[in-house]
Amino acid sequence: MKEAVKFTTIVLLIFTIFLVIMIRPLPGFIVFVVLLVSLGLHDLFQKKHTILRNFPVVGHMRYLLEMIGPELHQYFVESNTDGKPVDKNHRTYIYERAKEETQTHPFGTELNVYSDNYKWMQHSIYPAKKMETPPRVVIGGKDCLQPYSASLFNISAMSFGALSKNAIQALNQGAKAGNFFHDTGEGGISKYHLLGGDLVWEIGTAYFGCRNEDGNFDPEKFKVKANWEQVKMIEIKISQGAKPGHGGVLPAAKNNEEIAKIRGVQPHTKILSPPGHSTFSDAEGLLQFIQQLRILSNGKPVGFKLAIGNKQEFIELCEKMVRTGIKPDFITVDGAEGGTGAAPIDFSNYVGMPWEDALIFVVDTLNAYKLKEEIKVITATKIFTAFDIFKALCIGADVCNSARGMMLALGCIQALKCNTNECPTGVATNDPKLVRGLVVSEKWKRVRNYHKNISEDFLELLAASGCNSLEEMNRSLIFKKVNKQWLSYAE
Repeated sequence: MKEAVKFTTIVLLIFTIFLVIMIRPLPGFIVFVVLLVSLGLHDLFQKKHTILRNFPVVGHMRYLLEMIGPELHQYFVESNTDGKPVDKNHRTYIYERAKEETQTHPFGTELNVYSDNYKWMQHSIYPAKKMETPPRVVIGGKDCLQPYSASLFNISAMSFGALSKNAIQALNQGAKAGNFFHDTGEGGISKYHLLGGDLVWEIGTAYFGCRNEDGNFDPEKFKVKANWEQVKMIEIKISQGAKPGHGGVLPAAKNNEEIAKIRGVQPHTKILSPPGHSTFSDAEGLLQFIQQLRILSNGKPVGFKLAIGNKQEFIELCEKMVRTGIKPDFITVDGAEGGTGAAPIDFSNYVGMPWEDALIFVVDTLNAYKLKEEIKVITATKIFTAFDIFKALCIGADVCNSARGMMLALGCIQALKCNTNECPTGVATNDPKLVRGLVVSEKWKRVRNYHKNISEDFLELLAASGCNSLEEMNRSLIFKKVNKQWLSYAE
């Protein structure tokens, strides 16, 4: 078969060349034919690609279609409800609120309300009066000297480097305008974070921004930045949902000189954060580190972020909190569905506990050890809508963060090129030609608008539930279809 294809191809090429010589068409056509013949001969005798070797020239169509496959699928194949990881309905929800366009939906729900895992909230025929302004949550336990009053909805951890400088600037200005916090991600604090928005400084396993030459934690470097006015809280990143137990990844293509200087690493190299911290290796060590950071920051709230894997490790951590009296001011709970710019596929697909189960487990464990009153719980996985916030707070979270929601508000189109430095919207790239497309003066308003409008949506849901305060929210208000039965989250 293969030999027959080769023979036929060679005959056709020779015949084409003969026609060119005999007919003597325009020079441009001759050049085109020569290039086509050259491509065919190259395909025929190269050894890397079977398709091209067996089907010269026409085989390139497969690779061209494969290249634009995600765009074809997103624009022409997927429905409003089946796109992954964020479906079209959720993307539209965010775009409409960010742009302050029509925020209503016609003709009823597109969801199958009788399918397993469908969720809904209980409403009251005697709705409460809608609050005029969203309530805020004070974060800071008994050892905290500078408690922070947080918005219910904030920007989750995304580093400069993973995101462009324009994206970071727009996020920070939006946070300032909307009075909510901006988590820096583990990549350190850049000048683009210092535009007036409240910061949560995330300290990862590589200690970017507060590391010494060996890559270990440097207390003096930390102390200087932790006491900046913009830094309101400190978050120790133990793990994140999309790649728990792996550490962060910054592709070499994104690691330019500016980013490398901020992080304290070599430019144009692939940066892998260690899977674990060098400063501690057990529960008591983590608590001692929390206490150290609280002292160095002059009493600012200090907490940690993790994805749940081994339940016993978290239980042991709670036992140590009770025994030592050292407690974090907050815990950020991530889930296996969490997003990232770059992660090994096995970690994204199969490592870590899903978000709802993780949040329920953390809240219940804290309650069992009588720790929940002092420790606020922040959660940060696939929070896109007001219902997502309502559900999370009913389960037991105090504050919600969103990363991908804020990226979409900036103009992200889910091109799925975050790890290539080729993001077409300038959000997740450091290519200057692409970054210029993200206009900060326009996009920060969309970040602010998204926060404002989702907060208003939440207040409407809260009133519809009959709740007059956050304290009245509980798991009995949320239901889920399981094995063809409706079960409340309280069961």
